[in-house]
Amino acid sequence: MALIKRNEAGKLRLAISAGMFHKLSALLTLLILIIIFSFGNSAFLSVNNGLTILLQTAIIGLLGIGMTMVIITGGIDLSVGSVLALSGTITGLMIKAGMPVVPAMFFGVVTGALCGLFNGFVITKMRITPFVATLGMMLIARGVALQLTGAAPISQLGEGFGVLGNGALFRVVEMGSNGFPKVIFPGIPYPAILLIFMAVCVAYVLNRRQIGRHIYSVGSNEEAARLSGVKVHRTKMIAYTFSGALAGLSGVVLMSRLITVQPNEGVMYELDAIAAAVIGGASLMGGVGNISGTMIGAFIIGVLRNGLNMAGTSSFIQQIVIGFVVILAVYIDQVRNRR
Repeated sequence: MALIKRNEAGKLRLAISAGMFHKLSALLTLLILIIIFSFGNSAFLSVNNGLTILLQTAIIGLLGIGMTMVIITGGIDLSVGSVLALSGTITGLMIKAGMPVVPAMFFGVVTGALCGLFNGFVITKMRITPFVATLGMMLIARGVALQLTGAAPISQLGEGFGVLGNGALFRVVEMGSNGFPKVIFPGIPYPAILLIFMAVCVAYVLNRRQIGRHIYSVGSNEEAARLSGVKVHRTKMIAYTFSGALAGLSGVVLMSRLITVQPNEGVMYELDAIAAAVIGGASLMGGVGNISGTMIGAFIIGVLRNGLNMAGTSSFIQQIVIGFVVILAVYIDQVRNRR
């Protein structure tokens, strides 16, 4: 028994050291990208461009947080991009119907949570694999969003709708001599603050609360977790519900930033979320992953896209580059698992 415990402790220390190495390598990659792009374009390190990267990364980061929880359980959620669009659509329709902005946004987040709950129900109760279940929800959510709007955008939602996506904390503006407002300090964007808040909250849940330990145990060994008294179905449903809620929140933030509801938004966003989690060290085999790593992965994608845009690289080339980065991250994960 003592030998078994020593072996398990050794495996745990090895897993922790491997995860730390992966996170440090991802952080080093991020720093290298920043250095390369800053030499390529002097405007890359400007305050305005930094805020642009923060705004672009906020959506990927929010989706990546929920995706990380799902991946840790050993699953996958392909529906987050479509759920993002549906949640934003519902929010826009509620505002058009006369509902105040804040309750309408809350309704959009609840819509995303219900989609996630449905995913969890289909996976646990109907015993359908996560890939197929969430693929089905991806089609359902996108179809509902397009049907409700006739594939047309929803505009004229009022100035209040754009505050969450375009507002900033500590923004300093003064009137210039020409009578036009002049931005002294652009402030910290609300989406970035929201991303940091959600990252801290979910990291606390995963590392300090019982449900977080259950999520890791289900992904590490589902049968062992069940025999240990963990409610596996309940744990998976919580993870998928939270992923859906964060997709809904991402949809609200993105549509607020656009100040127009676009039912076609969110296409391929699920791949960015998966990429952020995997680049940050989450294992597609389950049981491994953390929020800080996912944040690093999200910023790697955000910096890559921004730097390549400033270099005049087409969006097609950007997809190719990010695709290679994801393959490399998964390969590193496979090598780590074999060792």
